[in-house]
Amino acid sequence: MRPVTSLTAALTASLIVVAMVDAAPAQERRVVPTLPDLRMSYSPVVQRVSPAVVNVYAAKMVQNRNPMLEDPIFRRFFGMPDGPGGGGQLQRSLGSGVIVDESGLIVTNNHVIEGADEVRVSLADKREFAATLVLTDQRTDLAVLRITDPREKFPSLDFANSDALEVGDVVLAVGNPFGVGQTVTSGIVSALARTQVGITDYQFFIQTDAAINPGNSGGALVDLAGRLVGINTAIFSRSGGSQGIGFAIPANMVRVVVASARSGGSAVKRPWLGAKLQAVTPDIAESLSLKRPAGALVADVMPAGPAAAAGLRPGDLIVSVDGQPVDDPNAFDYRFVTQPLGGSAKLGVVRAGREFTAAVALRTAPDAPRDEIVIRSRSPFSGAKVANLSPALADELRLPNVDGGVVILDVDNGSYASNLGFRRGDVIQEVNGVSVDKTRDLQRLTAVQSRSWRVVILRGGQKISAVFGG
Repeated sequence: MRPVTSLTAALTASLIVVAMVDAAPAQERRVVPTLPDLRMSYSPVVQRVSPAVVNVYAAKMVQNRNPMLEDPIFRRFFGMPDGPGGGGQLQRSLGSGVIVDESGLIVTNNHVIEGADEVRVSLADKREFAATLVLTDQRTDLAVLRITDPREKFPSLDFANSDALEVGDVVLAVGNPFGVGQTVTSGIVSALARTQVGITDYQFFIQTDAAINPGNSGGALVDLAGRLVGINTAIFSRSGGSQGIGFAIPANMVRVVVASARSGGSAVKRPWLGAKLQAVTPDIAESLSLKRPAGALVADVMPAGPAAAAGLRPGDLIVSVDGQPVDDPNAFDYRFVTQPLGGSAKLGVVRAGREFTAAVALRTAPDAPRDEIVIRSRSPFSGAKVANLSPALADELRLPNVDGGVVILDVDNGSYASNLGFRRGDVIQEVNGVSVDKTRDLQRLTAVQSRSWRVVILRGGQKISAVFGG
């Protein structure tokens, strides 16, 4: 059956109204709308937005490691030169980005450019620029790039207040799906504050049914005023294509990352609470006589942190941040870290059935020289990259409140440490009965040959002891 066009549907509806006039004299007569009245278009918004949405091309060289080629005898037998074996393969990725400053500052997803050796940006008018990496933030899956042209001010988008979005608002998604070129799709905001998506550390996404496909990552989600309300970052799909469930990082979170880039920082600066939070289960809600399981429960407080200074205690229930409701720890994280540094945030807190307000200072976590090193000596930690642990690094790694020590940042694939099961976030406390406080302590202890190694680590708040052969 041939689909009914919008114009046909409108005319049919109008004729029905006219035909019913005699049967219902009191009903209001309606004039058939003119063609300009019937024509609705997002074209003015698209024309405003499109020049500020770019294509991002990233390339990186991946080494193909062949164990046979690593053998020097094998290489000499076949007359191959000494040196690392295996060839390189160039991998390319495609995504989208948004210009947020006329000087050429661009926001995209971190996973689009992660590990790239070269990044290029293509504008809507087909011009291409080499892009430099300004800042990356794995916790939000955002990255900031810069392109420069002293002769030009680039088109850019203004940030909207994403907290003002409501379910049902019309939004447009702009990007480069499947590499076919810039594409615009329309939809509505399907849901807000999605916290169980499992994409980034900060779980607080805008859900939309505007079609988002591979290649849209890093593209713009805009309102009908042409303002940036979010950065498209993921889809829920079993087929790899859009099924009407897409997720965008709210503009208020993007604004925090961009502000750090504008200030010249190499890392994002966020407020630090200095407390560990946990979700409220139905059992906890019943024990606290709550109407429903909502809020963020304080499980632990760091003595020198802002939470302790504000008087928070374990067992307190945080229910709001500056009047905005908090349903779970993810919602708290978003509400808290999108606050501007300096000043304080007013937390709504329930303690023993009584609600009060606690003013928490908005300051960053204290950092210290990390002294990152890779352990190469023959020991259980061979192949592990470690760093001195500080409150800032503990917050970055989402670790429980730890007062110091050495933490594993990364583990080389196939290394001894990897084979033994060590992983990112493990806090090394003891080696052969000796406390490990600094990375140089670990380097010194592992340089000594030993037939057996007694190791104590902290993982997920649990202390684990193990013995390994030398």
